[in-house]
Amino acid sequence: MWMESIKSFFSIAIELTLLFIVISFAISILQGFIPYEKIERKIAGENKLAGAFFALVLAFITPFCSCSTIPVVVNMLKNKMPFGIVMVFLFSSPVLDPTILTIMGVVMGWKVAFVYTVITSVFSAIIGFTLEWLGLQKAVKNVVMTGYQEEQQKFSFKKAWKETLDLMKSVYPYLLIGAGVGSFIHGVVPTEWISNIFSKDHWWLIPIAAIIGIPLYIRLSSMIPISQILIAKGMALGPVMALMISSAGASLPEVILLKSIFKKELVITFVVSVVVMSTVSGFIFTFV
Repeated sequence: MWMESIKSFFSIAIELTLLFIVISFAISILQGFIPYEKIERKIAGENKLAGAFFALVLAFITPFCSCSTIPVVVNMLKNKMPFGIVMVFLFSSPVLDPTILTIMGVVMGWKVAFVYTVITSVFSAIIGFTLEWLGLQKAVKNVVMTGYQEEQQKFSFKKAWKETLDLMKSVYPYLLIGAGVGSFIHGVVPTEWISNIFSKDHWWLIPIAAIIGIPLYIRLSSMIPISQILIAKGMALGPVMALMISSAGASLPEVILLKSIFKKELVITFVVSVVVMSTVSGFIFTFV
């Protein structure tokens, strides 16, 4: 069993490494042609639907985890961007990583990646506008952003390669952790046990997975190889996706950071919203 786990680890690790380098380098090159200033102007415009769309676009083209999204959110609030649009970006940025989504499409199937992207985008927009409608912009503390500067994006192969290496330093270890956990599950955990306990018949696993995903802080990059093995072992797609979305959408470090810029009611609403988004998304995956 251990030899099978080791073989599985190297197989998954090599596959993910090649995918990660090629995809992240290609995306880094494409980002050099993206007019960030125009996108930011659209976000700050009067048309809220257009602003939400471009907030989703910005979330997709900026590969941030849940914690690194916070400085951008603070800067957007400081620049008086509409609260609802900022919330759309806050919810969507950690779950719409272009590199990881592409790897998800290759590893788990493009249908899964497409449905995941649509669901998380729609829910991020709905939650963002709902929080604004509820008047929770009053729960934002008066925070002054220091030390944050937006970089001008220019095309350069050298810069694209540097960004790829930087991304590998911050994300690649989590891919390897995910590959290790997935390999252990593949070689040691019995298929029958997973398929019997975590099958699609057990609907209650979806909300449980959504709740436990937040304190676990499993990054999206780690969840890809783990999810691949769990699904291959017979686990239903719904709980897997609920766990993936909740762990990527919120984490204990992010909640602590949000407490410094949001009042308690908005922090609680944020966590509950992520759990609801993850739970409903899990059910959608189950029935779709």
